Amino acid sequence: MLKKGNKLYSILTGSCPRCHEESMYLDKNPYHLGKIYEMHERCSNCNLKYKIEPSFFYGAMYVSYGVGIAFAVAAFVIANLFLGASLLEAFIAIIATLVIFMPVIMRVSRNIWINMFVKYDRNTKTNFKNSSF
Repeated sequence: MLKKGNKLYSILTGSCPRCHEESMYLDKNPYHLGKIYEMHERCSNCNLKYKIEPSFFYGAMYVSYGVGIAFAVAAFVIANLFLGASLLEAFIAIIATLVIFMPVIMRVSRNIWINMFVKYDRNTKTNFKNSSF
């Protein structure tokens, strides 16, 4: 299902959006909170510059709002409809879900944002030297 060449592959794995060969992040674990935003400057395989322009990832904040809403709705549906929780218990489940999954939401939002601007190119050569975008 998740094969290289699919945007979903890059979004869920945090791999380079152009070649899908390496992780964009220095530490793949989003729960190492001190390193959550630390990224390689460029892909070692295709030389894609991840921070395309200064403040590029500010746009990911808008994406994180939508992703957070999706997590909150899922938490409400599971708590209220499937588990029969009261509204207060469902609200607590939403808050707990957002707190627990915040690092994942932040990373996925960045991955979605960069994948909106960079397309997969299977013909990308290893160590392509002078490309930035």
